[in-house]
Amino acid sequence: MSAASPPTAETRGGAPGALAGDPVGDATARDAAVAAVRASRARRTRRRLVLAGLLLAAALGFLVFKVLTSAIVYFKTASEAVASRAQLGNSTFQIEGLVVKGSVRSLGPDRIDFTIASGAARVRVENTGAPPQLFQPDVPVVLVGHFVGSGDRFASDQILVKHSNAYIAAHPGRVRGAGGKVVR
Repeated sequence: MSAASPPTAETRGGAPGALAGDPVGDATARDAAVAAVRASRARRTRRRLVLAGLLLAAALGFLVFKVLTSAIVYFKTASEAVASRAQLGNSTFQIEGLVVKGSVRSLGPDRIDFTIASGAARVRVENTGAPPQLFQPDVPVVLVGHFVGSGDRFASDQILVKHSNAYIAAHPGRVRGAGGKVVR
């Protein structure tokens, strides 16, 4: 027999200190490799779960934002709309004003032209669709539509007549007539 020491697992690519063919050394190396693979998979799974959670949170936040912003219906008075004409562009919004006496004229069976006023501001409106029965001069209205081009002409497709004294009482000073008097 030779006096040389037997080959170790270290010299054959096994775990340090383990003898070649040593089942305990091979099992330890296998266990370490399996544990490393499991740890790597666990890290990847954790990263994927965190990413999916962030995406879900962002999507939920976006949906909540859209629901809240679309549920809030507001309108601008004619004077506010004219003042912020550049920012509004051609986007759809609601505008409020008092129908000016003598400005209502029919353009056809389902089209009318009229002017609304709010303070000193006047906005010419062209409405498509039949107006409600309560529509008439000196009545506060809310119109749904948009400005046309770069002018102050407002294209509307819906007229809402504000006929409730409760609204006027709840918003004193908001609805004013052509002469600047508060509508009561």
